[in-house]
Amino acid sequence: MKAEQGIKNRLLRHGSIMETIAVTIVRSRYFIFLLFAAAAVYCVLSLGKVNVNSELTAFLPADAETRQGLTVMEEEFTTYAAAQVMVSNITYDTAEKLSGKIKEIGHVTDVSFDDTQAHFKNASALFSVSFDAGNDDAGAQSAMEQISELIAPYDHYTSTEVGSNYSKQLSGEMGMVILFSVLVIIGVLLLTSHSYFEVVIFFIVFIFAGLLNMGTNFWLGTISSITNSVAVILQLALAIDYAIIFAHRYEDEASAEPDVKEALIRALSKSIVEISSSSLTTIAGLAALTMMQFRLGYDLGVVLMKGIVCSMLSVFLLMPGLILLFPTPLKKTAHRSLVPNIEGWGRLLAKRVPVFLLIFALVLPAAVICSRKTVYGFSDSSINELIPSESRTAMHKINDTFDPSTAIAVLVPSGDFEKEKIILEEAAALDAVKSATGLANIEIEEGRTLTDRYTPRMFSELLDVDIEIARLLFQAYGLEHEQYGAIFNSASYDVPLIDMLLYLFEKLDQGAITLTEAQNEMLTEMRGSLERADNQLRGENWDRLVLTTNVPAEGEESLRLVQNVRTIAEKQYGEGNILITGEITSASDLRDSYQGDSVLISILTIVFVFTILLFTFRSPVAAAILVFVIQGSIWINFSVAWLEGDCPSFVTNMIVSAIQMGATVDYAIVIMSHYRSLREHLGKREAMIRAVNESFPTVLTSGLMMTAAGLLIAYRVSDVYIGHIGLAVGRGAAISVILVLTVLPQMIVLFDKAIGKTTVKLRQGGGN
Repeated sequence: MKAEQGIKNRLLRHGSIMETIAVTIVRSRYFIFLLFAAAAVYCVLSLGKVNVNSELTAFLPADAETRQGLTVMEEEFTTYAAAQVMVSNITYDTAEKLSGKIKEIGHVTDVSFDDTQAHFKNASALFSVSFDAGNDDAGAQSAMEQISELIAPYDHYTSTEVGSNYSKQLSGEMGMVILFSVLVIIGVLLLTSHSYFEVVIFFIVFIFAGLLNMGTNFWLGTISSITNSVAVILQLALAIDYAIIFAHRYEDEASAEPDVKEALIRALSKSIVEISSSSLTTIAGLAALTMMQFRLGYDLGVVLMKGIVCSMLSVFLLMPGLILLFPTPLKKTAHRSLVPNIEGWGRLLAKRVPVFLLIFALVLPAAVICSRKTVYGFSDSSINELIPSESRTAMHKINDTFDPSTAIAVLVPSGDFEKEKIILEEAAALDAVKSATGLANIEIEEGRTLTDRYTPRMFSELLDVDIEIARLLFQAYGLEHEQYGAIFNSASYDVPLIDMLLYLFEKLDQGAITLTEAQNEMLTEMRGSLERADNQLRGENWDRLVLTTNVPAEGEESLRLVQNVRTIAEKQYGEGNILITGEITSASDLRDSYQGDSVLISILTIVFVFTILLFTFRSPVAAAILVFVIQGSIWINFSVAWLEGDCPSFVTNMIVSAIQMGATVDYAIVIMSHYRSLREHLGKREAMIRAVNESFPTVLTSGLMMTAAGLLIAYRVSDVYIGHIGLAVGRGAAISVILVLTVLPQMIVLFDKAIGKTTVKLRQGGGN
């Protein structure tokens, strides 16, 4: 009762908003526990409702041609499963027998294989297998399993999405990353904490923070697989500092105030402002991401900002109650900090000659140049994987043996097969095009295609049916489609063959027409192929023409080919009336988006962070120094890829540069804050020595956790996009820590006078 009365008295004595909030939180701790328990149940139930999209092109701007084309294809066409199967070290005769056996497997509709260099080369056979269902269909998966069993005795490589559960594989890999990250973070916290039981409280708080963030992702509709995978681990690395700051603040207050609740209220009232201020630079970097034209930045930025808020709320609301629940374990497991004293390092930095600053001045220009030379990949096939998956290994083996193929889909307004035939013929004549396929060039008999117009007599001769039956069928078709020439000019009335065949199948299903057993058998054999072709190549408003090319997904040659195809198609339909999509156009659209976004994000991140630092330190020189050092670490980070000859994903540059600036500038803020406080009563060199020593535990803790999390993602996850993001985050955090503990202190001392002169002094209150 005494403690409760003390809290009431404090409310009466003090008008501080932060103290009022702190008292309210401490007094309402059991109600807060109940709220968090209910929120946790809600979020657990919501996890399964989160829609995850693994296609990067889904996040292209809505007006990008690739995005428009993919939307049309999703809405109007059916895409059947396919597989590329390479069997090595076999003879052609053996390969031919294998091809025949694969064709006999149920749900396999076609196997492309012949003795040309495209399918048999250097004792290796390449089978292009087509199925009658989608990648997730049980029939296609069963067929793929039978193919795998058939080729198991041979040296084989399979590239397919049939039966591949990307989400499950990624979840398993990220589960291991989280496990290892937790172990590393526990090790770091045991090293830097003041009580072993703190670590338990930290993880209770973070489990709730992570659950709240993941469970509320379904509010956003659909998120990317990249965001879904890395958000929780990045949230842990970015925001666990908040719990550490509060715990250390509580220890400081508890050493002077024996009453646990009183100490907790003081600590919380001070921590709310401190942690909120610390989070602003991180939120600023993430906010810049949301302004990207490429909506993956918005996706990741919003989820991580939400994660920062969830982490702060968990620390502010949940952690005080946990501390009050476990005061005894916290005291009994208290220990001295195991972080070494590094005043000696500070004295080395304080020497007259700023060696590290001079090295930085020499390295930085080279880093800027090299970072600009780094080549980024805009298609899956162009990006260097850090941990190759089985499917990518197979893809590389196949592409190294046979000429790689890249598909282009040309979408044209439906209905004019003559124009489509012209486009297909002209496109097929291009050197880089291996094949061109559309309804208008699929042959049904010698010299005749599916889209050629047939009269009743031609139709009766093709199917060997009575001419009168053919005429009646054509007349019925004409009446249903309000084409009365079928009645008045029945002999010359003609219809595209594919339309008449599909109409015939419909009438056979209805029992309106009866044919002989031989005729039925012939039509049954034809029907599957015809309907699949129609589903794949003709939509309600668009027709699809598919070109198979021998150019890579990226490069000038590929772009020229797309432009040539565009010229051919627009000659028939007019400019702007066709859509071209595929890996080449996807890479091109992503590159265009990146070129605008990369500059925008860099500028916005710097402006946002600089503005926050300007208000924090009230000195443009201090703010500029901090931003400059962290920007230098970003340039160095992205120069490493060029020096190693690596080709990372383009998303790495945009996303990680914003995260690195927003998050690791906190390390620099810690040094500067300690220095400014100490500088009030110490000389600049002594202030710097002590600032480095006092800041070291915080910088070490944050830096090690982010570095470990990033590198674990890089070398435990096979996804090329996620892997490169993890590598750049981990490497960038490590570089930032090094610069903050070497270059920044010497730069602060060098510009000490300028910082002092440009600092705006706050007016002290007082009477006259």
